[in-house]
Amino acid sequence: MIIEVKVKPGAGKDRLVKVDPSGMLEITLKAKAEKNQANEALCKFLEKTFKLERGSVKILRGKTQKKKLVKLEISEEEFSRKLKELLKA
Repeated sequence: MIIEVKVKPGAGKDRLVKVDPSGMLEITLKAKAEKNQANEALCKFLEKTFKLERGSVKILRGKTQKKKLVKLEISEEEFSRKLKELLKA
């Protein structure tokens, strides 16, 4: 599944802030946008959040930008179910 993500590095904590009307996830990360730290933190955060295996998240586009196109190895149904659970919490 491919999703759009807007990342805000250098925040107080790693968390999913919101999902905008277009379906883009807005995520804050503690990691700074230096030496690929924020990209690595984003992949780890998504793996942990959606309970995916290590290496199952890849940034396809936007490695040096705040808006990224990310591929998750998860079905669309499973992604939607887990996202709904996260938003309820």
